[in-house]
Amino acid sequence: MFENLKRLAIQKLMEKMAGNALSSAATGEAAEEGAGAMMETIKNKLAGGQMSQVTELFSGGNLESNEIFQSAKQKLTQVLESKGMSSEEAQAEAEATTPDLISGLKEKFDSSEAADAEFDLSSITKLIPGNAGDLLNKAKNLLG
Repeated sequence: MFENLKRLAIQKLMEKMAGNALSSAATGEAAEEGAGAMMETIKNKLAGGQMSQVTELFSGGNLESNEIFQSAKQKLTQVLESKGMSSEEAQAEAEATTPDLISGLKEKFDSSEAADAEFDLSSITKLIPGNAGDLLNKAKNLLG
């Protein structure tokens, strides 16, 4: 599940960042590193019992107040800078790219298409012992 989510995140980042100041190879590396960092943040939040952050992220909560969103944006900025972008360019690119990335991932969780069936919060929460996945899906349904 996480690998498919990561691949989707890489794809979305590559699409969004295609016209930036970096080479296509550097953009690909930045997309991989940024997506990987976001997946690690999600795993750490789940393992730390902060399920509400994940639920908020994929159910239309306020992105600007979401720690995962902020972390993803910050990490993407750092990665882009490490690949040769100026600080200003990297920050602008991350500001423009991260909301679209989250929106693209959220669409998969909201989708009723058979191809997207694996994208549900109960699949993500299998990292957590107990009945957390069921609780998260109930929370998702409450949040719309």
